[in-house]
Amino acid sequence: MKGNRAKILRNRVAQEAALLLYTSQEKEYKQAKKRAAETLGARVLPSNFEVAEEMDRIAEEREGASRKEMLLRMRREAREIMEALDGFSPRLVGSVWRGTARKNSDIDIVTFSQDHLQVLNQLQKHNFEAESSEWRSVTKEGRKESSFHIHVILPSGDEVELMVRSLDYLGKLQRCETYGDARTGLSLNQLTKILKENPLQKFVPI
Repeated sequence: MKGNRAKILRNRVAQEAALLLYTSQEKEYKQAKKRAAETLGARVLPSNFEVAEEMDRIAEEREGASRKEMLLRMRREAREIMEALDGFSPRLVGSVWRGTARKNSDIDIVTFSQDHLQVLNQLQKHNFEAESSEWRSVTKEGRKESSFHIHVILPSGDEVELMVRSLDYLGKLQRCETYGDARTGLSLNQLTKILKENPLQKFVPI
């Protein structure tokens, strides 16, 4: 009985954290879970995976059919950009790859180049204007990693975040902090195939 109560409370924390993230009251899973637990007076914390599942459910309930239309549009837009950047081994990652995109989601694409200016120039050549760009650094396993980020706003109003990584990272898979699996993403050929065969397909662990 005690274990069952803990499970119910854990689920409630996941639901509250998901709502905080969905309504943009929090941006990071860690902070959302901490705030949710404090609100509910709980000590148990759900996994990021559990919170992501709850957030997906909330989005499905609130956005309905328009969510599917948005995902299809964003995947098609991603393909256009990836075609323009085909020489930089682009991969679609994030919620548009996963099939869990919701309102306020953006299109995340990773490219690989030793010169970020080449990517910027290629975007401009295909009439994609960069709204802003910046270098970002993170520390993973004690090692500092830097990447160049380019933000593009499309005519539809959808936002794109392009990450330019060194060629040293090409082919190296990273672990997804939300789902715990490998963040494989989709290549241009894979995305094109998905759009033809199963455009709303989800890529989340079962």
